[in-house]
Amino acid sequence: MEKYKERSYRNVFKEIGKSDEAINKKIEEAFDIFFYDEKERIYHDAGEDMGYLEDTGNNDARTEGMSYGMMMCVQLDKKEEFDRIWKWAKTYMYMETGEHEGYFAWSCKTDGTRNANSPAPDGEEFFAMALFFASHRWGDGEGIFEYSREAKQILRACLHKGENGRPGAAMWSKENAQILFVPGSDFTDPSYHLPHFYELFALWADEEDRPFWKKAAVASREYLVKACHKETGLNPEYANFDGSPMTKDFPWGNFGNFFSDAYRTAANIGLDAEWWNDDRGQFNVPIRMMRFFGTDLEAVRCEYKIDGTPLQRPVLHPLGLLSTMAQSALAIPYSTEKGSDFETATKWVEWFWNQPLRKGVRRYYDNCLYLFALLALSGRYRIW
Repeated sequence: MEKYKERSYRNVFKEIGKSDEAINKKIEEAFDIFFYDEKERIYHDAGEDMGYLEDTGNNDARTEGMSYGMMMCVQLDKKEEFDRIWKWAKTYMYMETGEHEGYFAWSCKTDGTRNANSPAPDGEEFFAMALFFASHRWGDGEGIFEYSREAKQILRACLHKGENGRPGAAMWSKENAQILFVPGSDFTDPSYHLPHFYELFALWADEEDRPFWKKAAVASREYLVKACHKETGLNPEYANFDGSPMTKDFPWGNFGNFFSDAYRTAANIGLDAEWWNDDRGQFNVPIRMMRFFGTDLEAVRCEYKIDGTPLQRPVLHPLGLLSTMAQSALAIPYSTEKGSDFETATKWVEWFWNQPLRKGVRRYYDNCLYLFALLALSGRYRIW
């Protein structure tokens, strides 16, 4: 039996005194609001058999949110919603021709019209992982619902586009095994690095690609040590392959500081600790971040350079940051940092527990990260 099948999952909420009844109620209410509340939902049915998640701040559907929604559904055994989201993604986002054939357009209007004909790799890796889990939890169906075949097809494109006359470029560097910001780019996004997924791709992807995925898991863990500041633990949104912050200005802004994308990194480290406990030094990042922010929630209200220098730009997603910090508490017991006890982490988990879902136009990103943290901290974000 594979080692992961033997593991149990911590319920951190229960560890800090919350009852099973209260935990289950909180998860159920959050799911109902996220998916079905008429005023605050992110998810919307589309026709008889499809559905999409809307980025409420940008009025579009993104592969980020669609793949997140599928992961939430498979974790909570919501097969109907999973299949609806997946069919919408395959119908409107999947690109069958051209440079990016085999990938998914990262942004579409909510009627399915594409805003872009290019992909964002975090969507592909979440799609593939959610599909593998669906295959193992519910069994493969037919056509696009043959989940394991679809997952393997996505990963095959991610690694082999550009080879043997196939158009386009891969999503991972063959030289350093790091995920790219976009196919063919010469930099990465630390929050895209999901070694806990790559360990499973190394078990379930095409057999000839499994050694690469194992290499990618190691490479990402080692990369995160370099990308996260040695004192503050903060990481940039975009970074070079050596972990240094991206200094280049893009038409859509500068992304070398600790801001929205970067919040996910600590949460990913926490989940990797929970699933695999393979520490290359990255498990020390969450406690450093918690100590940097201290015991005052006001500290999470602005953008920072990764050395901790505060900047004038206010946080767009304060609940998202709080959620990821709380989820990162999963790594604390495995940290080798001196004085890394659970008392500091417990404060973050308590702060998170006492926060409701965000309301209003910017709720999409915050509430996605909120729901993931609920699942992870209750022991319900699992390998299937």
